[in-house]
Amino acid sequence: MVGGRGGEGPGTEPPDASTSEPGSGILRVFGRQLKRFRLRAGIERTDLGARTGYSPSTIAAYEQGRRVPPPRFIDLADEVLDADGILREMKEEVARAQYPAFFRDAAKLEAEAVELHAYDTHLFNGLMQTEGYARAVFTMRRPLLDKETIDQRVAARLLRQQIYSRWPAPLMSFVIEEAVLRRPIGGVAVHRGQLEQILRTGENRNVEIQIMPLQREDHAGLAGPFTLIETSSGQRIAYAEVQKSSYLYTERTSVRELEAQYGIIRAQALTPQESNAFVGKLLGEL
Repeated sequence: MVGGRGGEGPGTEPPDASTSEPGSGILRVFGRQLKRFRLRAGIERTDLGARTGYSPSTIAAYEQGRRVPPPRFIDLADEVLDADGILREMKEEVARAQYPAFFRDAAKLEAEAVELHAYDTHLFNGLMQTEGYARAVFTMRRPLLDKETIDQRVAARLLRQQIYSRWPAPLMSFVIEEAVLRRPIGGVAVHRGQLEQILRTGENRNVEIQIMPLQREDHAGLAGPFTLIETSSGQRIAYAEVQKSSYLYTERTSVRELEAQYGIIRAQALTPQESNAFVGKLLGEL
């Protein structure tokens, strides 16, 4: 079992998750390389900014490892500075730096999963959140996050959803508590958009979505949310979190117990067809 600070997996955010360790690790390495190529090319920050569409102060923050550069900037900078693909080669690791340190290992496993199954109890899974829903989640977090951190967290959350465009497509399933669907986070418009997103996500042939009704008397998921991941190498991992703690379970006995629990949860939930109708009914009531 590997422990860390929790919050990013299912879509929540713990009180201190704004700490993504800027100025260290891959961001510092990228920043030094960016500055080296810029000086070699004899280009000032103002000129690089004009050619890439970013302000000189933003480029300074990238060079100092204080902000996470988006993929678009990395591609443009590599081309403008004639970096021969060196900056582009760091794009994947730089993208991982958008996540809090505690979630980076889990994010890497998630991106490489051949199977992913999640049970969610409080919020829609981050893999299904709309931009508006994700922004509402981060905006209402306490203590408050600054705007730059909110933008970064939203971008990171949406980046995870590239999993749907992968091929071969991973086998995915989600069980969502009915209470999640009834909680209008972000207001009516955001709520409607999020329910529509659930229906769209369920149209993917590799995705099954089930709703756990509030009226169930027998419920195997009372211990809280968790995610099951299987990698291409056959490794099976479970990810769970509560409040300020998150854990990656790799020990086979612990993972097997959660796999058995998830099977029972799925059996107790509505079928995918019933769940689709249930979400459609809620949309009609808005």
